Amino acid sequence: MPLRQEHGNGDMDPEGVYQTTTEPIHGSHACCNLVYLANPRAKLKVLQVVLSFVAFILEEIVYSCMNCHALYFFEFVSCSAFLLTTFLLIILTTSLRNKLNRISWPTVDFVYTAVIAVFFLIASIVFAALNDGTAVEGASVAFGFLATIAFTLDVVLHYKREGLPWKKKEDKPADSKKVPENVKGETEPLNEPGNPAV
Repeated sequence: MPLRQEHGNGDMDPEGVYQTTTEPIHGSHACCNLVYLANPRAKLKVLQVVLSFVAFILEEIVYSCMNCHALYFFEFVSCSAFLLTTFLLIILTTSLRNKLNRISWPTVDFVYTAVIAVFFLIASIVFAALNDGTAVEGASVAFGFLATIAFTLDVVLHYKREGLPWKKKEDKPADSKKVPENVKGETEPLNEPGNPAV
């Protein structure tokens, strides 16, 4: 004969009334942040990764150069942009962003994107001026300029939608939960003269 489970009120629980009532929040431990992926800036990040990767690959195909310093600088910028933007995109679209919550990701994203846009512009201009004129170098420079435009658009879009990320903290009032002066603290007795009757 199966054992019956008795509950505190002496009744049996045939329908499972006394089971756990708390439900886990679905998606709280999801690995991918689909909300961020719907953002136009996330699509721009993917475009930045693709354009910087293509610029880097085309630059790697160049087999000889007369002035190699411009080529090496372009290689460094395009490879760095590809790797770091991929890393940033992974952080922003996964649960790593919540685990690394001590970092202000909007500030990191804004500053990084602005710096890479400037470096890509400089590297593309220098490489356009000091290349040997081959078709592969021309294509690499073109993708460098396209990547520069994508990074610049990302900075402009971030600024128009959210403003400067470090300005948000300064604009908030310092003490929004200020207690009025006539309210006594919890440690003071209630029957003190001057306190209103409750």
